Amino acid sequence: MAKTPIDSDMIRSLAALLNETNLSEIEYESQGLRLRVARTCTAPQQLATFAAPAVAAAAPPAAAPASDDPANHPGAVKSPMVGVAYLSPEPEAPRFINVGDSVAEGQTVLLIEAMKTFNSIRAPKSGKIEAILVESGQPVEFGQPLLIIG
Repeated sequence: MAKTPIDSDMIRSLAALLNETNLSEIEYESQGLRLRVARTCTAPQQLATFAAPAVAAAAPPAAAPASDDPANHPGAVKSPMVGVAYLSPEPEAPRFINVGDSVAEGQTVLLIEAMKTFNSIRAPKSGKIEAILVESGQPVEFGQPLLIIG
């Protein structure tokens, strides 16, 4: 099998497209040649920096997301990538979570589709779902708060 020469102009174009669209990776295939260009994503580090749950009365946490910026809530689960959020594994399937549900650390709480790949978003800590801030099928941005775990 003959080696295909590397098309550095194509790679540069794909890298520029990554920057323009804020995607974390892009794949291109033509005539049996497949190129994948990706950049480092720091999302796992962000998920690891969640603070321990604050000790508070039952009523204030429910009121806090409505009055404060949800991105600043200590229980906010933020999107690690740009994509489309889905609250269930299939259109007719039950949701992964609902407000008021208890979740365990590592439990799948939603999916984000990016580049035709479904990525499981897992709970960074155990707790109760206080708010779901996205709708199923809604586009999401990197760092956007998706839900709040109390």
